[in-house]
Amino acid sequence: MPKMKTSRAAAKRFKKSGTGKLIRNKAYKRHILTKKSTKLKRNLRQDIVTDATNAKNMKKILPYL
Repeated sequence: MPKMKTSRAAAKRFKKSGTGKLIRNKAYKRHILTKKSTKLKRNLRQDIVTDATNAKNMKKILPYL
C-alpha cells in the first residue's frame, strides 16, 4: 500500500495541541484593519481549537500530524 499524502496547504494552517486537538489561527486579520477595534484585533491574534465538525475531515487530510 502506498504512503498517504499530507495536504501541504492544511499542514501549514493547522498544528496539533498536546491533547491531540487541532489548533488554527482566526480569520479577518489581514487587511481593512483601521475600522476594526483594538479589542477585536487583539482577540484575533489568539489561536483557537478547530470545531469538532471540521476536525474529522482535517485529520483525514493530515494523516501524520
